[in-house]
Amino acid sequence: MVSVLLGTALLVTLGVLILVLRRQGVPPWQLQERLSAVRQEAEEIRARAQADAQEIVRKAEEQAKKSAEAARAELESEARSLKEDLRSLREDLERRESRLAEREQRLDAEVRRLEEHGRRLAETRRELEARKAELDRLDEDRRRVLEQAAGLTAEQAKNELIASIENQAKREAALITREIESAARAEGEKRARKIVTLAIQRVASEQTAESVVSVLHLPSEEMKGRIIGREGRNIRAFETTTGVNLIIDDTPEAVLLSCFDPVRREVARLTLEKLVQDGRIHPQRIEEVYERSKADVERLCVRAGEDALLELGITDMHPELIALLGQLRYRTSYGQNVLGHLVESAHIAGIMAAELRLPVELVKRCTLLHDIGKALTHEVEGSHALIGAEIARRYGEHEDVVHAIEAHHNEVEVRTVEAVLTQAADAISGSRPGARRESLEAYVKRLERLEQIAREKHEGVEKVYAMQAGREIRVMVKPEAVDDIQAQVIARDIAKQVEDELTYPGQIRVTVIRESRATEFAR
Repeated sequence: MVSVLLGTALLVTLGVLILVLRRQGVPPWQLQERLSAVRQEAEEIRARAQADAQEIVRKAEEQAKKSAEAARAELESEARSLKEDLRSLREDLERRESRLAEREQRLDAEVRRLEEHGRRLAETRRELEARKAELDRLDEDRRRVLEQAAGLTAEQAKNELIASIENQAKREAALITREIESAARAEGEKRARKIVTLAIQRVASEQTAESVVSVLHLPSEEMKGRIIGREGRNIRAFETTTGVNLIIDDTPEAVLLSCFDPVRREVARLTLEKLVQDGRIHPQRIEEVYERSKADVERLCVRAGEDALLELGITDMHPELIALLGQLRYRTSYGQNVLGHLVESAHIAGIMAAELRLPVELVKRCTLLHDIGKALTHEVEGSHALIGAEIARRYGEHEDVVHAIEAHHNEVEVRTVEAVLTQAADAISGSRPGARRESLEAYVKRLERLEQIAREKHEGVEKVYAMQAGREIRVMVKPEAVDDIQAQVIARDIAKQVEDELTYPGQIRVTVIRESRATEFAR
């Protein structure tokens, strides 16, 4: 095949060469010579190609023979391996069949043994049933004999025995219960004293007695004249606007502000301090500064409430409750600052709750809010405990907190441990030496009652101030609602009611102020 292809290729090449030589204009005799040379060369190439082809064919035949022999040897080896595997599988199968036959024989023997055992069990059961029937008959005969001998049936004897054991058990249980209660009471009192003592020792808060007088230092003595004003108009305007007595005496570079209401006294102090710093003191300026000072005190109240919460680690309280707490910074209870009392009580209650493994934050919250109603007792009638509970309920406090507030003076029956701890902490904070003074509280209550008498049951009253340590009541009325004659009637009615209800030394002057103002702006 190779030789044919080579011969064909040589013929084609020879023809192409002849065409090329003819186009080039080669002479015929040269063309014949060249063709002879090319033909001879082609014959040589063909001979060599045939020889190469024969050699290739021979090598291919030898290679094919070797491959066939290797494949035959490999197939024979695989066949021998498969025969060996088949023989081992046949032997394994024969061994397994032998083992299965032996196991089947053993199972047959076990089944026969179990059947024999079942038969023996059935015979034993029949014997036991017969013996049980015999025992029941003997027991019935014995019970009849015992009933005849004792004169009681078995049910009656059983009831008597149960009643006797029950009475004995109750008596022993009562004795054990009494001993346990006695030991628990003694241990409880001991632990309670320890917890209270520990709480008192760990809370070391200082106590300063509240006063009804504030001192404001002046930059110079000349400032006193400017505060008094022409013919005393500035001091009268200041006292009328703030409701606080301004006392100017011989004390060098100082004036006194006297008022039983600490909030009103603080507003007046800030007002006078700003007026002194500004230097412009006249009635209109006093009113402007007074309004700003009231707003400043309200902000200070909010800050005081936030500081109290921060000190106790309490979060998430309604803003209105925080503001009411801050107002208690300027309230007193028997001379004790109410906000300080609440913070101190909360610390004490938190320590006791920690000792008893109760929720500390909840107990602190109950104790901190237990006197919140005192911020509104001058505005709302009723007990401060019930008022505080209603306020806490309105602003979303937990029911346990509300109950602790309303029950801390036993106006509601105590139902929770938190309420008991609130009562205990309140009593500890209020009863420790130096915490409270009865005389100051009685004085403050008398002045509050004076203002309350002047405010209630009289229409048109705008502001009421008890001044001069309770020796004067100043009542500001609305000029559009009260005329001059009605103002005189209001003064007489208030004086008569004060005479009927209160006991006091000397006399109390009632002053009703009706002031008309007309204001316009020039543009």
